[in-house]
Amino acid sequence: MLDYAYGLFSGLTFWGYVAITFVMVQVSMMAVTLYLHRDQAHRAIDLHPALRIFFRIWIWLSSGMQTRAWVAIHRKHHAHCEREGDPHSPVVFGLRKVLLEGAELYKVEAKNAETLDEFGRGTPDDWLERNVIARYSSLGIVLMLTIDLLLFGVVGITILAIQMLSMPVFAAGGINGLGHHSGYRNFETDDASTNMLPIALLIGGEELHNNHHAFPTSAKFSVRWWEFDIGWFYICTLRALGMCKIRRVAPKPNFADEPRHVDLETLQVILVNRMHVLRDYTRKVTLPVLRTERRANRSNSLLRKARKLVVRRPGRLDDVARARLTALLADHQTIRVVHEYRERLTELWEQANVSNEHLVTQLKEWCAMAEASGIQVLEDFATRLRGYALQAA
Repeated sequence: MLDYAYGLFSGLTFWGYVAITFVMVQVSMMAVTLYLHRDQAHRAIDLHPALRIFFRIWIWLSSGMQTRAWVAIHRKHHAHCEREGDPHSPVVFGLRKVLLEGAELYKVEAKNAETLDEFGRGTPDDWLERNVIARYSSLGIVLMLTIDLLLFGVVGITILAIQMLSMPVFAAGGINGLGHHSGYRNFETDDASTNMLPIALLIGGEELHNNHHAFPTSAKFSVRWWEFDIGWFYICTLRALGMCKIRRVAPKPNFADEPRHVDLETLQVILVNRMHVLRDYTRKVTLPVLRTERRANRSNSLLRKARKLVVRRPGRLDDVARARLTALLADHQTIRVVHEYRERLTELWEQANVSNEHLVTQLKEWCAMAEASGIQVLEDFATRLRGYALQAA
């Protein structure tokens, strides 16, 4: 059988080897995004047990990684994102270090027993994990090298090298580095996450990183109609084959035919859709007011550069930007008002240990004051906010 396989693959052309390597790297990306990330870390999907076993073994063979370590480090990243304690944030460590030494940062954190104990719960702890994967982490790579050599000859060394580099380069460096530095943002999350590309093909859909941070437990990373998440394509295909169950996806805003009185249901819907609400506020209130102020003050240089100041959450601004924002708000009353209303609105989902009744009262007061503000776009938004409704069953 092996002789036949070697005879089959040893005659490949250069582009044949490229195709084989690409497929093997994509299987690794599938293992990361489907199994480690969406299934294990966030419980957004339930993969068939056979697929879980396959992906666990594949990850062991191609990287020597353990599920528990990867999941724990990723969950800690979400819990401490862009703050002290984040295992691989460019904000904490600098972009250069994360890009070039992301794998080393992972290895350091993987040795932290407290991280594994606190964030690694619920991951596999069976005979395979204890006696094979965890006990002989390097053996998997040796076995994969042997298989590649038998199938492809000396070229197998290059194929394995590319396989092993794919996770540090694409995941540890690319997603953890560039995914928190460069790209576009659909949602103003409290971190620096970005969507690197709207058509997410090469890294299993992980390129849509800002969307993921906005809705961490969603099985689907694409949100806008023009975005494509190949990981979601895999999930839908596996679901059709009976190999995957979808547990959660990001909510989509739903609106009643007419604005309603603010009640507990309104509050619940707004809390669930808070990232959409904040994005709508930016598009329908903040930016229109900024454009109006710019037209009225065409020579004002601060206004021309103010978009990022008024869109980003204050906690994401550096000292220089915060000083510029303070000056902007002091000079432009309407911008200051809509900025203050945004901050009051976000307090609804940032408060802890506050009763639902108190939050409903706060929301009622916010809507009443906004509708009486004298700022048309703010009044319209408050009316729209009262129209948020539960999805139809």
